Amino acid sequence: MRYYISDLHFYHAALNTRMDRRGFNSVEAMNTHMIEQWNGKVSNRDEVIILGDLSFGKGIETNQIIDRLKGRLYLIEGNHDKRYLDDKEFDRSRFGWIKHYEELNDDHRKVVLCHYPIICYNGQYRVDENGNPKTYMLYGHVHDTQDQRLVERFQDITRATPIHDRHIPCNMINCFCMYSDYKPLSLDEWIEVEKKRQGNGTNPSAEDPAVSFSGLQA
Repeated sequence: MRYYISDLHFYHAALNTRMDRRGFNSVEAMNTHMIEQWNGKVSNRDEVIILGDLSFGKGIETNQIIDRLKGRLYLIEGNHDKRYLDDKEFDRSRFGWIKHYEELNDDHRKVVLCHYPIICYNGQYRVDENGNPKTYMLYGHVHDTQDQRLVERFQDITRATPIHDRHIPCNMINCFCMYSDYKPLSLDEWIEVEKKRQGNGTNPSAEDPAVSFSGLQA
């Protein structure tokens, strides 16, 4: 089985009190919970593609985390990953590959993988004979912020815009770890999570002043 997840931010204590407001009492408690959630879902035979910002720790600290995670790991590099990737004490051998971008096949569907949301992604127009999407763009970076609201608004506008007598598929899924209770999920599971989020009205309006910008661009 292949799973996906993004923006775990191991060792990033500030996310407990601002932006994500994860609510753990300590960074150690957050790390432990996320490891338990991961290992309760993933076996050592499974593949897990991390869509960036795995850890805010240094090389040795991040080694200690990934040594405890089950599965065969692959990393799409995020803006915060250089903190440990550039550390000479970090062990890259745990990853099958580390890339900025990738396109893979997942059960006869293309997945476009990048830490940053790509609003016009390769294969966006592709559908099967029944009109079902053949391509999904999986991303992270924006967490559950105003930036994510803007991506959602773009998707709504795109889907409602006819071109050459057809509507444009727009299948972008934010694999933010808090959306999956810190568990890596399969593509089909992420599709269901996205449907429930949209169906339950959990995507607040982009004009909602209570939603803040990510503050993670640097």
